[in-house]
Amino acid sequence: MEKAVFFNRDLSWLGFNGRVLMEAAREKVPILERIKFLSIYSSNLDEFYRVRIPVLMAVDEHLGVSDLAGNYELAKMEINQQLQKFGEIISRQILPALEAEGIHWIYNKPVPDLISPIVNELFFTEVLAYIHPVRIEKDLSGFFAENNKLYQLVILEDHNGLERLELIGIPSDEIPRLYSVTTKEGQYVLFLEDIIKHNLSHLFPDDMIKGVYNLKVTRDAELNIDELDGDDIALALEKKLETRDFGFATRLLCEPGIPLRSLYKVVYALNLQKASIVEGGRYHNLKDLNNFPLDGAKFSYLRWPPALSVPVPEGETLFDQLLKKDMLINVPYQRYDPVLRFFNEAANDVKVEEIYATLYRVASNSRIVSALSTAARNGKKVVVMLELKARFDEANNIKWAKRMKAAGVKIIYSSLDLKVHAKVALVKRRVAEQTQYLGLLATGNFNETTAKFYTDHVLLTAHQPMLRELELLFGFLSKKKKVPSLEDQINFEHLLVAQFNLQSGFLGLIQREIDHAAKGQPASITIKMNNLEEKVMISKLYEAAQAGVKVKLIIRGICCLVPGVAGLSENIEVVRIVGRYLEHGRIFIFHNNGLEDVFMGSADWMNRNIYSRVEVCFPVYDQDLKRTILEIVNLQNDDAAQQAIYLFLHEPNILQT
Repeated sequence: MEKAVFFNRDLSWLGFNGRVLMEAAREKVPILERIKFLSIYSSNLDEFYRVRIPVLMAVDEHLGVSDLAGNYELAKMEINQQLQKFGEIISRQILPALEAEGIHWIYNKPVPDLISPIVNELFFTEVLAYIHPVRIEKDLSGFFAENNKLYQLVILEDHNGLERLELIGIPSDEIPRLYSVTTKEGQYVLFLEDIIKHNLSHLFPDDMIKGVYNLKVTRDAELNIDELDGDDIALALEKKLETRDFGFATRLLCEPGIPLRSLYKVVYALNLQKASIVEGGRYHNLKDLNNFPLDGAKFSYLRWPPALSVPVPEGETLFDQLLKKDMLINVPYQRYDPVLRFFNEAANDVKVEEIYATLYRVASNSRIVSALSTAARNGKKVVVMLELKARFDEANNIKWAKRMKAAGVKIIYSSLDLKVHAKVALVKRRVAEQTQYLGLLATGNFNETTAKFYTDHVLLTAHQPMLRELELLFGFLSKKKKVPSLEDQINFEHLLVAQFNLQSGFLGLIQREIDHAAKGQPASITIKMNNLEEKVMISKLYEAAQAGVKVKLIIRGICCLVPGVAGLSENIEVVRIVGRYLEHGRIFIFHNNGLEDVFMGSADWMNRNIYSRVEVCFPVYDQDLKRTILEIVNLQNDDAAQQAIYLFLHEPNILQT
């Protein structure tokens, strides 16, 4: 076998963000959606600086610790190139396109005289109350530069010719970041910081303004707490959340042109000596472009109303239908209502005795959590495996944990070293003195909000053997062990579960395709995931490709596998899909000599998913549902994949004409 090669995970992730930037540059994409892609790019980059840059910085301080050494500089180079492209997209594409529609975005230029009186009025009536300048001095022990908060550095000179620095916090977390002003000449859109800059003479009437520059500090987002049990985990995490935004600074993002003497006065005054100093454009926190004030249907994607995926005849229940046939919900193309109905029926069905569910990221106003709480109040045994360590959703999960406990729900927190990332729910009913199981197994979170723009798949099933295995898994999770011991081993025949048989199961399925290829039989593998990093799985895919197995990978984000390498991966194709929806479903298809095996689930092939999380992947047995999944994946060969899938799920006959 040729020596395996692997692409760096962080550079690959930056490549994904570059792909998001490409979508912002596509002229066929409506203008407001292109602006939103710029927002997504900016938000992603902020998270990269908060989560991954601290790792790369630490490695570079200890060269030779791992193969990451040196990638900090490579990452910075890639980011700089992307930021240059970001600016070009705005200046050469977005701004002219808006001007053609009579919309004047004040970007990198002074406020026009025409709207100056209106801007001054906005400053005095809506902005001034939130402005509190801070003088930059050697000792600023009473001041802390907050994470991701915008600041404006003002260089002043008094009447004696003495220079001083003032720092103004931009109050974009309290009032809008973007303002719209309409005149007979058209619509004008401008940033809050430009409104402030335009009125600095009112703040400092006795001084000469020598320069104005925008700044932002990004801080490490890691939360490190010691191993604890039960409610102690929630309490410790809650305390840590209060300090997350006070982590060490990883980046000082600044507008170009700041005099070095002024820049380093800021660096030392704010204790940012270890932060990476990055020159960006004039404007930072451009994730706020998600709220760009632009109205009109022509500026956005054509609306695609979701279809009703599982109609339930009047007089019957969803459970009645489910006992007859498995169901599949493909969001956001189809409505999420059957998932909500599943939990609502479980909460009120007198035959339901027990409900089990894993929750990772739930909606801020979750109807699913409300249904689980109602079930507990109705006297049912409700057990929820709640993952507190879902990054950036910790506070929301803690809030819901408290409310569910108050309603009588039994909350189980995972071990700090083992996240529960599975997306499963189980209902136990008592029917004629026998236990009847109904279940939900999904590729994405039980979250009715993200179901509107994440592509995911939810299997509703009454497959009793599979659901009995799910019951055994919940039994293991209730023990809160880091890893299963010998007595915890479960003989899974249907489910693939990380910490038990997920890796070995997928390796076996790949090997079967290799064996088919060796016999001269057709052999292929198609896998759709968010991320592919783990080297054992990648190496097995390389082995399959060398054996003649055709491998197609649809990987949205990180992909450490390198396709097209002579003698190693010539039979591997990698596709990255970025569009109006966030591709989130995980699908695994093995040709099996024409008898396709189809699995779906929560697991990417990342180190964390395989070695330090509980994940569940599940087979699709129903032949009709299997054909639907195969067609969806086949349609993703099309350049307009998401539109093709929408048409297929809404009007299947369209694709046959």
